Amino acid sequence: MVIDKEILKTRLAEAEEAYHKLLIGAKEVSVNVGNFGSVTYNQTSRAALESYISSLKSQIAAAEGKTTTSRRRMIKVVF
Repeated sequence: MVIDKEILKTRLAEAEEAYHKLLIGAKEVSVNVGNFGSVTYNQTSRAALESYISSLKSQIAAAEGKTTTSRRRMIKVVF
């Protein structure tokens, strides 16, 4: 399913706002997921919200034609 880039950016902004509220102590936050309804997060599902934000960022990057390459860290060998 292809989603419009502007919709993804709106969802990302909402998710980041929800994450901010979650971190500053709001007990629960809700994120509207377009026509699919809404999702409520609480402190115990913080990792799920982080994953959702990461997924949205990846989808936006793909829609903009950017490729994400993760760089490996240097291995240090000590004798």
